[in-house]
Amino acid sequence: MEETPDRDVTRRTHLAAERTWLAWWRSGIAAATAAVAVGGVVPELVEGSRTPYIVLGAGYALLATGVFAGAAVRRRQVDRALSRGDYVGVGERGVLALTLVAMALALGTLVVIIVQP
Repeated sequence: MEETPDRDVTRRTHLAAERTWLAWWRSGIAAATAAVAVGGVVPELVEGSRTPYIVLGAGYALLATGVFAGAAVRRRQVDRALSRGDYVGVGERGVLALTLVAMALALGTLVVIIVQP
């Protein structure tokens, strides 16, 4: 049975939204993995203070939490917009917040790597 063009477009749009939601999840899982590595594994392998690594690991865990929360909020926004036949953009404040946290963690990690003996 052949689908109508409108139904096919709607189905593809929903599938694209689902792929985007899964991409958010992959990013959250990557940040959670960094939290385990930086905050749990690396402190066992290096000499010197473990505290900076543990603090960074906690930061990556908070970033992962933010990404997962952002994924849930975004999924809900997109589903509601699609049900209305509308579009909703990503909120700039949320994107900016996640970007700034990720940048701070990346720079913090770089500093700890350079400074630690």
